[in-house]
Amino acid sequence: MKHMAAPKLTVKELDRLLSAEFPQMLNARSGYGIEEVWSGGSRVRKHFSADSLRPGGTIAGTTMMTLADFAPYVAILATIGWVPAAVTTHISINFLKKPAPRDLLAEARLIKLGKRLAVAEVGIRSEGEDDLVAHATSTYAIPSR
Repeated sequence: MKHMAAPKLTVKELDRLLSAEFPQMLNARSGYGIEEVWSGGSRVRKHFSADSLRPGGTIAGTTMMTLADFAPYVAILATIGWVPAAVTTHISINFLKKPAPRDLLAEARLIKLGKRLAVAEVGIRSEGEDDLVAHATSTYAIPSR
């Protein structure tokens, strides 16, 4: 059902554009990458790195928060086209369980897309697991185009 409409930007196009616009975020060392996009959503990945661990051996909340912010941004761009100045105005995250020490996958779904605001829901899972490790909601301001 999520794949009914084609995205305005493909994974390849988004990789190219975001790598140029935000090289600090989307580069080989960051571990963040785009897996899939569709109109109204995206799936992104954070490759596991020991650098993401905090005391106690769990993946840091800041890593999951970054993933929860990145996924809706990608979903918005895939859906409406290249508007890199779209910005987060609100984000809320619930950490539900300790993530396994492996890649994290975040799937974003736009639940409201207007001319000026977008609201998204994000589920984050450890690769290979069904249970969510975190759940987020966010709002983005979209500049006039």
